[in-house]
Amino acid sequence: MLEMFSYPFMQNAFIAGIMIAILSSLSGSFIVLRRYSLLSETLAHVSLVGVAVGLLCGMSPLWMAVVASLVASWLIEYLRSVHGMYSDSVLALFLSGSLALAIVIVSLAGSFNASLFSYLFGSILSVSNEDLWVMGVAGSLSVALLLAFFKELYFIAFDEDVARAGGIRVTLLNFMLVSIIAVIIALSIRVVGTLLIGALMVIPPVAAIRFGIGFYHTTLLSMGIALVSVVIGLSASYLFSLPSGAAIVLSLLVIFIIVLVINRR
Repeated sequence: MLEMFSYPFMQNAFIAGIMIAILSSLSGSFIVLRRYSLLSETLAHVSLVGVAVGLLCGMSPLWMAVVASLVASWLIEYLRSVHGMYSDSVLALFLSGSLALAIVIVSLAGSFNASLFSYLFGSILSVSNEDLWVMGVAGSLSVALLLAFFKELYFIAFDEDVARAGGIRVTLLNFMLVSIIAVIIALSIRVVGTLLIGALMVIPPVAAIRFGIGFYHTTLLSMGIALVSVVIGLSASYLFSLPSGAAIVLSLLVIFIIVLVINRR
């Protein structure tokens, strides 16, 4: 089994998977607490639009996905916080609209591109050294911001109105959080896939919450669950020739079921 680490593409996949697991579970804890879980799925579909545009126009699909996801996250937060629209309504609007737009762009391309398929479900073969550097820099900055404002973000997630009354810059921190999530999702689709990254961001915190051990320890446990699922999923992907993203998500679901059985009360 250890022979898989002799292949550079598996080394890259595990490094990328570990970074994604830490980033997604850490940021996902905040959106799950805020009952804002659909945000990850929405931005994943928006990223697909960026990928489709990049493939159609001959530009970098990864960077186009980052741009599309960032712009959409800002618009979503603007409509929610400034115009007072309900979160689920805004997310449903972008979710359905981005999927429709992606389908139109794919149809304009004339065929379902194989590269687009890899972005949909993830491909460990597509992770390059350049991708790892980008993930490392963006991930380090994201983790630094999340840790620097950890208490404030938790306060906002617990009660946004009270946090605002307490002098916390709620609007600015909300925009910062959705921007971080947008970048994480866009960078993660190379390994996990557009259709599956939402699960990696939501399932670990949901499973960890079942233990009722406080937010800080819940976040650490969530990261541990995500890391274990990535290791198991990528190993199963290599051994049984399975899609990497699907294998990771199935590992997550198995762990979640085990947690439910342990904490059935």
